[in-house]
Amino acid sequence: MKRHLTLLFTLLAVILFSPMFIVRQIGPFDFWYWMSANLIIVITLGWLLDPSYDFRDSVRQLADGVPKKVLLGLASAVILYFVFFFGNYISRMLFDFAGEGIANVYAFKGDAAGIRIALLMLLVIGPGEELFWRGFLQRRYENRLGKWRGFLLATVIYTGVHLFTGNLMLIVAALVAGLFWGWMYMRYKSMVMNVVSHTVWDIAVFLVVPFY
Repeated sequence: MKRHLTLLFTLLAVILFSPMFIVRQIGPFDFWYWMSANLIIVITLGWLLDPSYDFRDSVRQLADGVPKKVLLGLASAVILYFVFFFGNYISRMLFDFAGEGIANVYAFKGDAAGIRIALLMLLVIGPGEELFWRGFLQRRYENRLGKWRGFLLATVIYTGVHLFTGNLMLIVAALVAGLFWGWMYMRYKSMVMNVVSHTVWDIAVFLVVPFY
């Protein structure tokens, strides 16, 4: 079971996350609730089935240079924001389809209130994505395949679940962000840094200073 746990969770992630990018909403259960529920499911199962998936390690990090890690996380979020800022500008100049693709990304907001999206990003989605994609899946692939191959394979899988959108702009965005956060985790092994970076970037891009 332990030998196949990584593959099982990879398949589970594809099964759980891919449909929400296609359907987006089922009645009152919109994309943001769906994403949050999926993350709670995979993180809970990971904690139950993998003894090495120890949340206490993340808690211990809070007592180990946390101001520096928070600042580095914030700085990395700013850097990634400007990567996307210039990417947005250049892609709109070069490709006719870019504007529509970017608009379709923001269509995921739907009718959800900004405060609800912000709270879910802050409390569940930002932390949850890093705890699962990097802290669980990438960590396991790195342990099995070595850090570089594990990092790259986890990034491919993270990007792959976005293929079902058919939106090239979103797929490229997922690839760039996945490489960025995956490299951060591989290099620093700090879930605090990754969570701060991902959460702040999410809120900035979707709610505070979006690329309209």
